[in-house]
Amino acid sequence: MNRLFRGASRAALILALSMPAAAIAGTISGTVSDGTGTRALQSTQLTIVELGRIAEAGRDGSYRFPDVAPGTYTIEARYVGADPVRTTVVVPATGDVDADIRIGSNVDASIIVVGQVANQASALSRQRAADGVESVLTRDAIGQFPDQNVAESLRRLPGINILNDQGEGRFVSVRGLDPELNAASVNGARLPAPESDVRSVALDVVPSELIESIEVKKSLTPDMDADTIGASIEINTTSAFDRKKDLYSVKLEGSYNDYSGEVTPKGSVDFSTRLTDSFGVSGGFSYYKRKFETDNIEAADWTTSEDGIVYAETMEYRDYDVTRKRIGATLNFDWMPSDTTKLYARGIYNQFDDQEYRRRLTFVLDEEPASGDADSAFFTDEDGRIEVRRDLKDRFERQRIKSIVLGGTTETGPWKLTYSGSWSESTEKEAGSIDPIRWRARFDGDGVDVNFNYADPRVPLFEVTSGADLFNDPSEYSFNRVEQTVLSDSRDREYALKGDISRAFVTDSGTFTVQTGMKARWRKKSYDFTMAYYGDGDLELGDVLGDQTYRLANLGPLPAKGAASDYFYANPGAFELDPITSAYESAAPDYSATEDILASYLLGRWDSDTVRIIGGVRVEQTRNALRGNLTQYELDDEGEATGVVTTPNVFTKNYTNWLPSLTARFEPSRGLVLRAAGYKSLVRPKLSQLAPRFLLDEDFAAEFGNPDLKPYRAWNLDASAEWYFSGNGALTAGFFWKSIKDYTAEIRDFTDGTYNGVAYSEARYFVNGDTAKVKGVELSYSQVFSFLPAPFDGLLTNLNYTYTDATGRITSYDNDDNAYSRKIALPNASKHTFNAVLGYEKGPVSLRAAGTYRSKYLDELGDGPESDRFVDNHFQLDLSAKYKLLPGVRLFADWVNVNNAKYYAYQNYGGARRLLQYEEYNWTVKFGVSASF
Repeated sequence: MNRLFRGASRAALILALSMPAAAIAGTISGTVSDGTGTRALQSTQLTIVELGRIAEAGRDGSYRFPDVAPGTYTIEARYVGADPVRTTVVVPATGDVDADIRIGSNVDASIIVVGQVANQASALSRQRAADGVESVLTRDAIGQFPDQNVAESLRRLPGINILNDQGEGRFVSVRGLDPELNAASVNGARLPAPESDVRSVALDVVPSELIESIEVKKSLTPDMDADTIGASIEINTTSAFDRKKDLYSVKLEGSYNDYSGEVTPKGSVDFSTRLTDSFGVSGGFSYYKRKFETDNIEAADWTTSEDGIVYAETMEYRDYDVTRKRIGATLNFDWMPSDTTKLYARGIYNQFDDQEYRRRLTFVLDEEPASGDADSAFFTDEDGRIEVRRDLKDRFERQRIKSIVLGGTTETGPWKLTYSGSWSESTEKEAGSIDPIRWRARFDGDGVDVNFNYADPRVPLFEVTSGADLFNDPSEYSFNRVEQTVLSDSRDREYALKGDISRAFVTDSGTFTVQTGMKARWRKKSYDFTMAYYGDGDLELGDVLGDQTYRLANLGPLPAKGAASDYFYANPGAFELDPITSAYESAAPDYSATEDILASYLLGRWDSDTVRIIGGVRVEQTRNALRGNLTQYELDDEGEATGVVTTPNVFTKNYTNWLPSLTARFEPSRGLVLRAAGYKSLVRPKLSQLAPRFLLDEDFAAEFGNPDLKPYRAWNLDASAEWYFSGNGALTAGFFWKSIKDYTAEIRDFTDGTYNGVAYSEARYFVNGDTAKVKGVELSYSQVFSFLPAPFDGLLTNLNYTYTDATGRITSYDNDDNAYSRKIALPNASKHTFNAVLGYEKGPVSLRAAGTYRSKYLDELGDGPESDRFVDNHFQLDLSAKYKLLPGVRLFADWVNVNNAKYYAYQNYGGARRLLQYEEYNWTVKFGVSASF
């Protein structure tokens, strides 16, 4: 084992053993629960008033004060949303003492157990107790989120917005930064990514019903994995010890999308039970099927004619019909074999099936428009060919995320040991998808004229002004190609072992803790792709026609969902395979990469009733083994492809990062918390970008991976002031600053060159940029208005706003292929995010209106400013209502995307916004019943 890791651990152990322990002391321990004894109240703040010592209740409500001298003491327990509770404890001359505490009476305990108010109280309590800057989302005792997945649940937190896919929340952005700068874990195990080309995990795979809490940690301490610049998103499933009484719940739901016009089912069960006083089991199962439709328009290759008319050389009109299924299950075991040891086993399984049918009409315009103006372009086939394509995508994709974590904690006297082992695997697989099967017509001198109307920049429409009978005649369209995904298999798995040991030393003014630990992670990611390309076939468009569900325009004849692919698989002899194209496309994407990380840290922690300081250093050693292929066509003397040559590439690399940090928490008065944190962190490049995949086509245009990419390295500063009201509410303000070195960007080189011995005429590849700067502010206000006169005493609100300024520099090329440096906003960084929730909860009624807003962001870098891709701002309104029908039984309804928020991507070309992608989905209504007992 590396000497630097042994040295850090040995130093901590020597320091711990060299300090004296208390001569005669006992331990005060117990649990904190609500007044009914139903639910453990995690993050309750406990203080021994006479000594000024503090502790925090764990997720099972347990707390512990070691090394307490004999005597009589007062313990004060504080939980947001409830009055402080005091209890007297007598510590004998020998032995320990138990002191269980309940907060709230049997009558008002529901205020901190069930519903929106309970969620707010629990979230604020955990946020207040946290070491660093943190936002928390918890579920109430019924265990339900109204959102469709974990990503959508997170968007209610300060500084959080989500990036959508087909109108559903998918990737999580923190403080406006790229989701790639976050790390996600479940029960302490890092989640690998199902997709082949990313590190970030699409959290739409995880059903929200199976989650106990989500902690978004925006600053780091030395005991945490350092691979994040945005935030560490830590998802926790249930534990049998979260509650003091058994829980069984069920939820049945219907989902109706206005575009699809169908009702689809959703259901979940959830349970938590203690089989004995020391052994419990909890878990759940969730199933959700959703059908919806998307109307889409996409444009590409915007250019300007000699007459000054701006137009798109390619226009696509896409009709999507999507069916998604989510299956999730958790099973957790908790065991306390002794008073000093707690053991657990936690498992989670998630499956996400996505069946997508896409019918598409595409215009390919080879010649300039005959006429036009600022809002239109008119094309006639008398001037040049107008190519029209009609195709079908029939794609079924399955993602799975699985994780098992075994671990425990042992506390004896001033010593504490934590240990865990985990296995996680994420996969994404396609086998047999068709993308696309295509027919085309090339109108040239046939009397077909088309006019494009750009007056609405989001929805440019077309009109066939002449030759509509030919345009809409299926027999005019001949078979063009089939691209079959024989196999697309992405796998990402990680094993990890972790151990920590700490020793607490009690003084008259506070407690000093020395802690050290080690963690080893072994990760392997691979991608295997096989494609079959058929350039000729015997299938007429007229034989597989279907009805469209497109609302923006009449697209004319299109293939039916499933009919074309059914014919393809039933008649393989009717299609001719192109072996050269198939071999090239199959070899080029394949890669595998391993990433082994060995980490160690040493920290010191000081706790008193007003001050907490955590300082130390973490060191992480990274080793990569990277494999890919140099894939190129074999050419004859005339430059024609006669075969494919594939040459394996293997690269190895290793590097070490030292990562210091210092975190301070100061509570000068009850309810006022000041925080400051400075730390260094890193984000490793995507394994897909590191993979040595080199592609060279017939024209010597190349695409390269870059195994020499360095990780993002960042210095981070956070400061915040938090005021927690005497009731259930808080006002917080924070500032953050980041200096990011070696961020990754993709560039295009239009000059001749050589890379790793491969000559090219032009190339796309990844490089490390210069230093990027990120700064911003984060504001949040939460309040339960219980002090207002009835009936307004049921109102509550959550408001938060984040401003992020994230900029860097990158190399681009001008029209003469000259390189120059330009300033850019970091990709996926929104400058403004705002979330607002207005709720009402009184008696049997619970109502909520939630609005989320994010400003535009840079989505992809182009060759220059005029080809950069931006995604426009987005605002979405959601409504929900619940009614308590019987004790433990509620009726509910949710109205998602009330305002039919759209997706709009564009580029700034020719002095105006030019469409790249537009989508609309309309609203979805969910309704059902939930019961717990």
